[in-house]
Amino acid sequence: MKKILIIGSGGAGKSTLARALGSILGLEVIHLDAWYWNPGWVETPKTEWQSIIQDLTLRESWIMDGNYGGTLDLRLSVADTVIFLDFPRILCLSRVIKRRFIYAGQSRPDMASDCPERLNWEFLKYIWSYPITRRPGILEKLSQPRPNQQVIILRNPTEVRELLEKISYY
Repeated sequence: MKKILIIGSGGAGKSTLARALGSILGLEVIHLDAWYWNPGWVETPKTEWQSIIQDLTLRESWIMDGNYGGTLDLRLSVADTVIFLDFPRILCLSRVIKRRFIYAGQSRPDMASDCPERLNWEFLKYIWSYPITRRPGILEKLSQPRPNQQVIILRNPTEVRELLEKISYY
């Protein structure tokens, strides 16, 4: 496990899992939100974003969390381990709402600076529709892993804890 990609719906716990794995494995954690968003919630231009992802994936080892479908194929092509947090949408929604209150008026640790936590209907709709609009395509991509690529699908927080315990043990 040298290049670990963590994907899943907003609120699934990608960044939290990335930090935990980074601590256990001693690998650099790359939160894609912190690279994509510029101060004031300004998006990185598409061509620049592709270049950033290319450079990040060339690093010797990493744990990378985030979706960003336009670069998913590139990240999947180099990851030796892919963890898909396939959680119920109600859990993801409740976590995002809770996160909004925890980080009210401030940026999360996994977010770019000067991007205070926000919550809008567009993001809530994205999370609600994720199982229908995004999940099937992700499962299709994950059904055809590269040789020597491990795909782990976790469906609830208990499975996440069990994975962390298993990795800590080794």
